[in-house]
Amino acid sequence: MPAAGSKDAPKNHQELKDDTKASREEKLILMRALSSPPFKNYQIWWSLADSKYAGTALLVKKCFQPKKVSFSLEKTALKYEPDGRVILAEFETFYLLNTYAPNNGWKEEENSFQRRRKWDKRIQEFVLQCSGKPLIWCGDLNVSHEEIDVSHPEFFAAAKLNGYVPPNKEDWGQPGFTIAERKRFGAILKEGRLIDAYRFLHKEKDMDCGFSWSGNPIGKYRGKRMRIDYFIVSEELKDRIIACEMQGHGIELEGFYGSDHCPVSLELSEASSDSEKREKKNLDE
Repeated sequence: MPAAGSKDAPKNHQELKDDTKASREEKLILMRALSSPPFKNYQIWWSLADSKYAGTALLVKKCFQPKKVSFSLEKTALKYEPDGRVILAEFETFYLLNTYAPNNGWKEEENSFQRRRKWDKRIQEFVLQCSGKPLIWCGDLNVSHEEIDVSHPEFFAAAKLNGYVPPNKEDWGQPGFTIAERKRFGAILKEGRLIDAYRFLHKEKDMDCGFSWSGNPIGKYRGKRMRIDYFIVSEELKDRIIACEMQGHGIELEGFYGSDHCPVSLELSEASSDSEKREKKNLDE
């Protein structure tokens, strides 16, 4: 859903666009859904973009309200990341970071590579500074970390747009599967002491249920899939990971619900009394 505000005017990133007939109809459908069970039991925060291609939302049960919600990697509530790419919720014992990472793009000269490099650098700085509480980081992170995370590694590694080949070999291939992106993502996980929850539980490649994004069912991308949507958690939470699953499967996109992405779910166990004591001790320190 796009943000409210007329063309060329400042946008209200927390309000849904409703100044055209089409946008009013879409908003009405959505608000009816959100006011019905089970969604009426949730509070929602929006961080919306000018158009439909970006933006994030966060729904939290009303009985588990966060202490603070902000919309930038600087943890500033009044500042919004361009294209509504961040919602950060602080709870009593953890942070929840919801992001939609910018696509790497195909060409250096269009500044897309530079935009993604800058984003990755800021994410790395954020996770290194995120202390005091464990982090749960989720969303469309637009990267497939390892070869196991794509259905056809050779296809994605050799992918080109209109025959264009970037000058740096580490930028070759499908956006999200270039060597440069994968290296940076690995560095973020390592330096931030973070765990990929799905891969922590699922060590083997799953050609049916192991991917969250699927290409167009018609054409050369049919059956070509990537895992680019994640739950990443701090190492101190890894022993509490019960389940992390892709909710879609098969090249016919069952469970994708009209999108080219499927939902991803994470289940954590409750903190034990011992871990709660350690968490409290760490906070006190």
